[in-house]
Amino acid sequence: MYELLNYLVPYFSVLNVFKYITFRTALAAFTALTVTVVIAPRIIEMLKKISMTQQIRDDGPKTHFSKAGTPTMGGVIIIIAVMFAMLLWGNLRNGYVWVVMMSLLGFGAIGFMDDYLKAVMKNPKGLRALYKFGAQMLLAFVISISLYYNPNDPNTSILSVPFFKKWLFDLGIFYIPFSILVIVGSSNAVNLTDGIDGLAIGLVAIAACANAALVYLAGHAVFARYLQVLYLPGTGELTVFCGALAGASLGFLWFNSYPAQVFMGDVGSLGLGGALGTLAVVAKQELVLTVVGGIFVIETISVVLQVASFKLTGKRIFKMAPIHHHFELKGWSEPKVIVRFWIAGIILAFFSLATLKLR
Repeated sequence: MYELLNYLVPYFSVLNVFKYITFRTALAAFTALTVTVVIAPRIIEMLKKISMTQQIRDDGPKTHFSKAGTPTMGGVIIIIAVMFAMLLWGNLRNGYVWVVMMSLLGFGAIGFMDDYLKAVMKNPKGLRALYKFGAQMLLAFVISISLYYNPNDPNTSILSVPFFKKWLFDLGIFYIPFSILVIVGSSNAVNLTDGIDGLAIGLVAIAACANAALVYLAGHAVFARYLQVLYLPGTGELTVFCGALAGASLGFLWFNSYPAQVFMGDVGSLGLGGALGTLAVVAKQELVLTVVGGIFVIETISVVLQVASFKLTGKRIFKMAPIHHHFELKGWSEPKVIVRFWIAGIILAFFSLATLKLR
C-alpha cells in the first residue's frame, strides 16, 4: 500500500501525507488494533476446538486453577495483526523493517513449537531447553550478523551509555555476542513475565510506545543532533513497526485482560520479547532497554535469585518466582498486581525517555 500511494503522489498531491512516518504510525496502530479485534474471536474459538489450552502450575496461586481450559497461543493473533499492518503501511525497502519482522516471526516460531508440544502433544516440558535456547541463540546470531555487516550503518558496533552524551564505546566484534545477549535476554524476560492476565501484554504496549519515540528520534537528523544522540538513518521507519506493535497489544489486551479469554503463550511472549530486544539493538539503546523494560528485568532477576538461593542455601527468597506470583501469595489480588506493575512500567518508560535529555 505504501509503495502504491507513493507512486500516485505526483498525480494526487494529497497523498503526500502518507510519506510522513508519524501519519503511517498512527495508521499502523489503528490497523493492527482493528485486525486484532476482528480476528481474535474466531481464532480463540478455533484454539478451543483443537484443545490448545493452557496448563496451570500445581505450585502456583490457588486462584489460577480456575484458568484451566483457557486457550493459549493467542500470540498468533498479535503477529498476524502486526505483519498485516506493516505490509500495508511500512516501507518494505527499509532493511531494518525486515530485520525486526524476522525477529518477531522467528522467535514467535520457536514459541509456537514450544506451545504445540505442551498443548497438543501433552508434553509438559515443551521444547527441550537445549533446542529452545539453541534456536534462540542461532536466530539472534543471524540478526546480529546482519546488523553488524550493514554497509549503511557506520555506527554498527557503538554502545551508547544513558545520561552521558560522549560515552560511546566501540565494541568491535564483541558487538555480536552482546547483541545476542540483549535479544535472547529480552525474549525470555517477556516470557517469564507472562504469568498473569494482561500483565505482559500491557507492559509490551508501554515499551512499544517508548521504543517508538527512541527509534523516531534516532532516525531524525534534527532531533538526533539536538538531543546529541547517535543519528541512525533509516531507523525512523521502525516507528511504524512500534505503532503496529502497540495497536496489536492493546487489541489483544481486550481479550487477555482479567479474567483472560485467551493467553498469548510462548509464541507471543518470545516473539514480542525478541522484537523489543532487536529494536533496542538497532536504535543503539540496549542499556536504555533495561529501563524501558524494567519490570521484565526485575521479573527475570527474581527468578535468577530464587534459583540461586535455593541451590546454594536450600532457602527461597520469594514465596514464588517470578515476583508477580510472590505478591499474589502475599495476598494482593491479581488485578491489583497487574495494574501496579503497569504503573511502574509507565513510570520507567517516562524515565527512559528522560535519559535522552538528561545528558
